[in-house]
Amino acid sequence: MSTISYIESNRFESHSLDPLCTTRPATEDSWYAVYTVHRHENTVLRHLDVRAIESFLPTYEVTRLWKNRQRVKVTVPLFPDYVFVRTGNREFIRVLQCPGVVKLIGTHSGPLPIADSVIELLRLGVAEKKIEPYRELVIGNRVRVKSGLMRGVEGVLIRRDNDWRFVLSIDSINQRAAIKMEAENLEPVAVS
Repeated sequence: MSTISYIESNRFESHSLDPLCTTRPATEDSWYAVYTVHRHENTVLRHLDVRAIESFLPTYEVTRLWKNRQRVKVTVPLFPDYVFVRTGNREFIRVLQCPGVVKLIGTHSGPLPIADSVIELLRLGVAEKKIEPYRELVIGNRVRVKSGLMRGVEGVLIRRDNDWRFVLSIDSINQRAAIKMEAENLEPVAVS
């Protein structure tokens, strides 16, 4: 067993298979979830940038009350301790060598790629400031986005503050995000 294989196989976390993960040839670049040291997401982003590895940290704004009773809007990670990287399997070791990176999320056979459409949906939600973490138990009907760039992505429909929200669940990192969506862009998924 080579050193790289040993490092990779010992750094992966076992999770159930995520339906939003893709299966691609090993030579093609894909998106992967990276688990970081607590509160080191921005540090990891800087190190990935220096290594010219494409990365993405979804964020949202939250209002915090400081000790002097002043309200301040702060930008925080949508999924604490996780960063997404787009890379091929030859670059895994470069990702793992970044200070602050704990492991790539995957199974015993390797990291689990995440569908491009999931990352695009997250980017759209961040850009339009229509995204927030969803930490409650997911209860509701499964729906699918029926038009646009995110066509085919499935999630759960909820209602909050008189708006429809599409709950995107990324099972490989056990995180969810609620994204505002118009009901006409969603269709129910038939239960098998």
